[in-house]
Amino acid sequence: MEKLATKSISLTRFNALGGYARHPATMMALEELEYLEIKGGSVIGILTKDLTDQDFGGIVMARDRNLRFRGVDVIGFFAHPEKAREALVAGMLNAARIQVEAHHQGDEVGEPVDFFEHRHEPSRLNPSFVQLTTNEGYSPAREIIEPMMRWYEDADGNFVEQFQTTGFDQRIWELYLFAVLIEAGYLLNRKHNVPDFCCSGFLGRLFVEAVTVGPTVQDGRIVPPPAIDTPEGLERYLKDYMPIKFGSPLFSKLKKKYWLHPHVADSPLVLAIADFSSPMSMVHSQPALERYLWGYEHEGALDDSGMLVITPSRVEQHRYDGKVIPSGFFRLPDSEHISAVVSTNAGTIAKFNRLGVLGKFGSKRLLLVREGRMVDHDPNATINKFFKVIVNSDGYEEDWIEGLNVYHNPRARVPLQMEMLPGAAHHFCGDDGQVTSFTPHFHPTSSITHHHYPVEVGKVLAEVGKNTHMVWTVKSKHSDPEEDD
Repeated sequence: MEKLATKSISLTRFNALGGYARHPATMMALEELEYLEIKGGSVIGILTKDLTDQDFGGIVMARDRNLRFRGVDVIGFFAHPEKAREALVAGMLNAARIQVEAHHQGDEVGEPVDFFEHRHEPSRLNPSFVQLTTNEGYSPAREIIEPMMRWYEDADGNFVEQFQTTGFDQRIWELYLFAVLIEAGYLLNRKHNVPDFCCSGFLGRLFVEAVTVGPTVQDGRIVPPPAIDTPEGLERYLKDYMPIKFGSPLFSKLKKKYWLHPHVADSPLVLAIADFSSPMSMVHSQPALERYLWGYEHEGALDDSGMLVITPSRVEQHRYDGKVIPSGFFRLPDSEHISAVVSTNAGTIAKFNRLGVLGKFGSKRLLLVREGRMVDHDPNATINKFFKVIVNSDGYEEDWIEGLNVYHNPRARVPLQMEMLPGAAHHFCGDDGQVTSFTPHFHPTSSITHHHYPVEVGKVLAEVGKNTHMVWTVKSKHSDPEEDD
């Protein structure tokens, strides 16, 4: 019999395995000092400090019948953390030795589901789902999604089918939002089916509805977007085509009038939109969303003293291919009930892959390199900074909310407090069209994540340096770029 052993694990890995069972109120009572795991992942544990009594203890967690990690034992109380850790390890080893059925808690519903088992004919399966389930390069994403989906309750009853077939991007976006909200300390209530996420936290209730932009389809065929390989094409794409693409689903959600539901009334209501209109579209389309939401475009130029001057001009409408819509979503009737619109180009499988690597999930033969653009906090900067990072390197950190943009509605009847989504970039537009942003130090505006396989890993690490986690001029041969973020 293999000898059982415990090891320390990162917060990222613990949260992926057991963080969904944590009640936000426990953070007010306990400080979490260390996270541990039994080799093989059958049991995990948390070393804690009681914030009132200042003594030490721990929580042992094991899988219930639905394979969710939940508390099975509480360790305490000790005057010194070393003694509490010894007791926690003993409790974890004991939990690992007993029958798994002993950890079932009697309130589980249904049977465990294999989310990645192909349940449909190959012709129906989404190619991205097939990649996720069969490609070694996506194994970190696959293994971090599996415990998450154990907790993501299927409110509308068709999650797995759509995840595997027609709604892969939409379901990944919902899983991303789920991870963000749990990370932000919210408790999700599935008593109500609308909107998608009914949340409660330290600062009150928050309601979030997921929105996605899909491709244009005519006569059963996907119509490609206009070419953006020329300045004229890019301008047409950003000023008219994509604002109309964003406008359609946002307006449709506005007509749902979620604020009329009693459980939503008088609380912040947020629409969370992601662009899946064409491959890699989310890398380019964020400025179009800003233009549509506020109904302003902004021109920047340096004055004679070298200071950047931003000049806003009001946009009244967007026109493309015979379709015309009014600009300024936040100026529409009833939009005052929407507190904010949030968006990111990181709500894709690439994000899950990076967080999977950070959590020590998936193939150990894989190295990820991320490159893109980030906000330059120089007030006179006219372009974003370039960054390049080895995700596997010591010192690299990333959380779910990194890269999220919150566009606050200046007419909101119930404003959203910035503290309700900590770690995001928050943007405000005044009556004069000037935008004020509160942005984290590292805030990526777009990025692409590349897979490097074993034959390349040595070369990449030699060029960059094993412990380098942020570099600006790295040259290497990329293989197998991810679909993006």
